[in-house]
Amino acid sequence: QVQLVESGGGLVQAGGSLRLSCAASGGTFSSSAMGWFRQAPGKERDFVAFINWSGVTYYANSVKGRFTISRDNAKNTVYLQMNSLKPEDTAVYYCAEYSRGSSFLSRSYDFWGQGTQVTVSS
Repeated sequence: QVQLVESGGGLVQAGGSLRLSCAASGGTFSSSAMGWFRQAPGKERDFVAFINWSGVTYYANSVKGRFTISRDNAKNTVYLQMNSLKPEDTAVYYCAEYSRGSSFLSRSYDFWGQGTQVTVSS
């Protein structure tokens, strides 16, 4: 089964940028659809962004215009470029491999990374 390892989280000032990476191994990454989710303390895990095998993307309204999901199939890696960060973006961010169903729902994804903490100070 696929293994996902995330990196790039950290503490940043509001208005700053971070790029999260998710390295995949053990699967057919080039033909997989991938998503990013986030979960803040005491809140549900929310959809952030999705990218399919051909590069079609979807974004949560809360991050449109600020976040960009991309992939580098040669490196088996999915990225989440986060710009103009806000304190409300503070959460643990997870990447996941899409399986079936609505791409906006966490239950549509079979394999998950360990998560990486993003903290945005005000």
